[in-house]
Amino acid sequence: MRLTAETKSELIAQYSGDAKNTGHAEAQVAIFTHRISHLTEHLKINKKDFSTELTLIKLVGKRRSLLNYIAKKDIVHYRELIKQLGIRK
Repeated sequence: MRLTAETKSELIAQYSGDAKNTGHAEAQVAIFTHRISHLTEHLKINKKDFSTELTLIKLVGKRRSLLNYIAKKDIVHYRELIKQLGIRK
């Protein structure tokens, strides 16, 4: 499912606590996770779409950096976040 404005605002409100706080690290990780799952499904169908593959790799790297930041800041909150989002590590 594509990331619409309504979906994005719901994700931001759920993970940052405020619908206006788009810079919150947890909200950004949730948005990246949604986009990553969408692009993964797209690449299962379109195996030779290399520009999408490059975008996916960049998004995974950005999400990893934000998750490292959250883990340094508060490890308990990090573990809760990856459990909520279904990210395995």
